[in-house]
Amino acid sequence: MKKLLKSYFYWTYPRGSFHYDVLVTLILLFIGVTPWLWNYGDRPSNAAGPPHPMQVVGDGGRGLIITVPAVDVDLNLKTTDSTLVIKKALRKAIEPVTGDAVSINRWETVQDAQGVWSWRVWVRR
Repeated sequence: MKKLLKSYFYWTYPRGSFHYDVLVTLILLFIGVTPWLWNYGDRPSNAAGPPHPMQVVGDGGRGLIITVPAVDVDLNLKTTDSTLVIKKALRKAIEPVTGDAVSINRWETVQDAQGVWSWRVWVRR
């Protein structure tokens, strides 16, 4: 029995033999059955899509510039909150588009020709 287990551990059987087929079957069972038995914690994101369209443009190879409508950000346009609070609110607003793997470099508020206010955010991946 010790010799059999050692040969299974070191995978010494030639391809096409009975023991080789047993090992391959065990591996395939492990791959197919374990997601049903264990919770690996991988779930789709619960973040809903953005309620209003966002404009995303490249920043000349340095990152992205994202224009977010002000109604999608939980901040007052003339806020005096700390930069940490502003970054947190902007990150929450752009997360449905960029995911969470971006860092916010800077931001500003802009008004378009129709008078709609937006946040322009420079991010880097």
